[in-house]
Amino acid sequence: MKLVIAIIQPEELPYIKEELLKREIYKFTVTNAKGQGKEIPVQEVYRGISHEITLLKKVRLEIAVNNEYVDSVVDAITTVAQKDGDKGRGKIFILPIEECIRIRTGERGKEAIG
Repeated sequence: MKLVIAIIQPEELPYIKEELLKREIYKFTVTNAKGQGKEIPVQEVYRGISHEITLLKKVRLEIAVNNEYVDSVVDAITTVAQKDGDKGRGKIFILPIEECIRIRTGERGKEAIG
């Protein structure tokens, strides 16, 4: 079992979600995040005062899968993210999962991930 964590550009989320669903990967968690990559800081003016925004909006996508689905998840994310090659597309991290327990039924391991 693995936990795939992807930090992606917000505008890519609908396309990655669609690609995951095509590959029958239905269960994932999405959270808003802020981060700094190699992007140039953005200048914004708020109430007449200029601010430098160095932490930009990102999306954190977490997908817990059985080992045989890891490549499919990575392919879904990279297929979408590699279409626009001029700026940073994000990162993918793959971590081992020691145990997974479905709260409702008490199932453990591969069956619990579903």
